[in-house]
Amino acid sequence: MKTFSLSAHSKLFSVPYSKKDYLFVESTNQPYHEEPYRAESYAIVYIKEGTVKLNAGLSSWVAHGPSVITLGPEVIRYFTKTSDLLNMDVIFFKESFLLEKYADLFFLFKYDFFGNNGLHVLPLKDSYLSKVKRIFELIQLSQSGHDYHENELIRNYIFALVYEIDSYYRHLGSHTQSSIRGQHPLFSKFRKLLALNYMQEHKLDFYAKQLFLTPKSLSAAIKKYTGRPAGKWIDDAIILESKVLLQNKTLSVSQITDILNFSDQSVFGKFFKANTGLSPIDYRKQFD
Repeated sequence: MKTFSLSAHSKLFSVPYSKKDYLFVESTNQPYHEEPYRAESYAIVYIKEGTVKLNAGLSSWVAHGPSVITLGPEVIRYFTKTSDLLNMDVIFFKESFLLEKYADLFFLFKYDFFGNNGLHVLPLKDSYLSKVKRIFELIQLSQSGHDYHENELIRNYIFALVYEIDSYYRHLGSHTQSSIRGQHPLFSKFRKLLALNYMQEHKLDFYAKQLFLTPKSLSAAIKKYTGRPAGKWIDDAIILESKVLLQNKTLSVSQITDILNFSDQSVFGKFFKANTGLSPIDYRKQFD
């Protein structure tokens, strides 16, 4: 499935790309990519000053500096402008780069903050702010290509960032971490089910049955907690995926219909237009 490459990120930020498996960006001018996309790489973003609105999966945050944003490749995301001031550093890296000499191939899966679970924005304070700031300064100094051990240094700085971010979450404690997650237990279970099944299961009945509830009671509970009924969350997940797929012009609308388990292209077209105001073809034409 087509994803946003490191080369595409380099063009987006207007920085050189040396065809390595990581990319460092130091930017005071965020080019806001306002259509949803996935990336081939992980990203750790250090917001120094200013704010940016992040939409990741079906949730959104306004990230104020100083803070860290963490995103894994599977997370559908887009950014929207909230202010003229935004000063940030970003390290994009492929899993293959980080784990090239590391025996644990599941290392990155241990950290919830890279996945679709609401742990994407972490405000920084105290010693953790100082340490993250210094690590990004070291990355900036090392990525110039003049260090003999450049790849090894960058790789170990990324490991240090991952450990520091995880340490900070643990320092905050379960109560604070729960509030950052912002998830009621039922909503958390529903979101996990949705993330695993939305491409095949479009009906509220399926999710209600898995959670041992009636469709009506599940919808009411989710609406009470989030302001949106469960059915709207399902539709939004499908639409978000549809937009990502439609930007991949190697896939026909018919193929996308099959991927998303709609009975035929007409049904998919009506669903997409009802939720976006555009037909799939008209949405795709925006990227010609």
